[in-house]
Amino acid sequence: MFLSNRGTVGGFFLAERNMVWWPIGASLFASNIGSGHFVGLAGTGAAAGIAIAGFEWNLSVLIVRITLIVLLQVVTMPEYLKKRFGGRRIQMYLSVLSLLLYIFTKISADMFSGAIFIQMAMGLNLYLAIITLLGVTGLYTITGGLATVIYTDTLQTFIMMVGSLILTGFAFAKVGGYEAFMEKYMNAIPSNTSYGNISIDPKCYTPRPDSFHIFRDPITGDLPWPGLTFGLSILALWYWCTDQVIVQRCLAAKNMSHVKAGCVMCGYLKLLPMFVMVMPGMISRILYTDVVACVVPSVCEQSCGTKVGCSNIAYPKMVVDLMPNGLRGLMLSVMLASLMSSLTSIFNSASTLFTMDIYTKIRFGAKERELMLAGRLFILALIGVSIAWIPVVQSAQSGQLFDYIQSITSYLGPPIAAVFLLGIFCKRVNEEGAFWGLLIGLVVGLARMIAEFAYGTSSCVNPSNCPKIICGVHYLYFAIILFGISCIIILGVSLITKPIPDVHLHGLCWTLRNSKEQRIDLDADESIEELESKDDEADEGQGILKLTYNWFCGFNQKKGPKLSKEEQEERKKKLTDITEVPFWRNIVNINGIILLAVAVFCHAFFA
Repeated sequence: MFLSNRGTVGGFFLAERNMVWWPIGASLFASNIGSGHFVGLAGTGAAAGIAIAGFEWNLSVLIVRITLIVLLQVVTMPEYLKKRFGGRRIQMYLSVLSLLLYIFTKISADMFSGAIFIQMAMGLNLYLAIITLLGVTGLYTITGGLATVIYTDTLQTFIMMVGSLILTGFAFAKVGGYEAFMEKYMNAIPSNTSYGNISIDPKCYTPRPDSFHIFRDPITGDLPWPGLTFGLSILALWYWCTDQVIVQRCLAAKNMSHVKAGCVMCGYLKLLPMFVMVMPGMISRILYTDVVACVVPSVCEQSCGTKVGCSNIAYPKMVVDLMPNGLRGLMLSVMLASLMSSLTSIFNSASTLFTMDIYTKIRFGAKERELMLAGRLFILALIGVSIAWIPVVQSAQSGQLFDYIQSITSYLGPPIAAVFLLGIFCKRVNEEGAFWGLLIGLVVGLARMIAEFAYGTSSCVNPSNCPKIICGVHYLYFAIILFGISCIIILGVSLITKPIPDVHLHGLCWTLRNSKEQRIDLDADESIEELESKDDEADEGQGILKLTYNWFCGFNQKKGPKLSKEEQEERKKKLTDITEVPFWRNIVNINGIILLAVAVFCHAFFA
């Protein structure tokens, strides 16, 4: 709070674009790995084996592509698409959809998973635990801005890694090593498998024969390999290259080399969840089989409060029961750190989207102080809506949290990925094509999502009545289909409508990325400098309450002198410069290639 300039748009939302590679890499990792990952990855690992780790490794391959987005001086991804396509409807649409995705897949899931830990460790009521957590995370996000969030993430990444590695060591020691772990997991079958007169299918409680394979049968597999390879790549493209939480960290970097290095560092860290989250979750099934692998609804409800299964408590159960005093406290702080790092990142990015893409369109003449207040108040509204969605998260996807998150993403993310990819690599795509591709893709995705929630998630005892033509298609396959439909609509509509002249596309498309010609924006737009120049006049004779309030929000920090037009142009040129020092460019690129090779090896070894 003291070091960063929190009283300006650039300072609060982009940390004044002065971040170096290591906090960016740590913040990218911490923003992605929330308590939802510890709970969700471990839970799905306990239920179905190691294949879920493919989600993490696929992303580590794709994360290097993030560098594409630092071609412009922008604050949000919808702002890039506004410059690329013109008009306001795409920008508004994406901002609203992104905020909905934050509520459905991130904030509510992370709050729920973090509260599970507190509930098990301290015996607090679920909602009391959630409100306590939000009080702390909301406070330093609302006051501190992006710089505070990034540096806090860096510290929390270190705590997460140390704590989870210690727990992994304890878990493997308890189970007797890796060979014993593989053997015992395949025999981890609960003792209670009868539900009244109903005979429960053995497939429901017996570990899968392919539990130790990442690539699984394309028809019968719970995570079919074509979906994990191609469908997941589409979701990864959406998340790592267009999601505001990720993009905002990269836009805060001081230059392109720092962006690349931060992304590569995050890619290396993303190799670890298989060993520190998925496998400990599988060990939890071995140690606490009757609880973690329960299939009888009454037993499950007694153990974890939900009838559809208790795999979500695999990791917290092991932390509470396996770790000695002291280390148990460390692991609880690890969970809180992962929860807070995710929530603060999402809160800051969501308030950026709302303030810059929605509020400025409602209030054209809003001064900077009003924008800062609007962003902070929006965080409070976001928290309320997210808490209301938690009961849905509790019961979705047979109680497997990570599957729930990925399925929602599969229904809503592919159209955005299609627009982003075609917008960069195909300059013929125009605003009409992009808009109708997004809109029709959203309708198709919502139809599948609403049907699944309306019919209810299938469980062993209560199979869903959802028609096969709707719910029979795996969500990763659905992502491929939805991406294909969106691409066809975008290209089709674009080809029958007027193209965008090249004069509006310099620096926005791949073929024109190195163009030296001056770009003319499709729409007269308000730039970040103009926003920052709208300063409120100094308040005269402030009382003690007003002074405290201004300090708390960073409004009393001194602004720099007003820049001349030439100085503004020079600053803009520096911010949008993508040139690199050859030596560091080569170092970072070589590391990127090594990362790809390691990720491919990991896939091949566990395939």
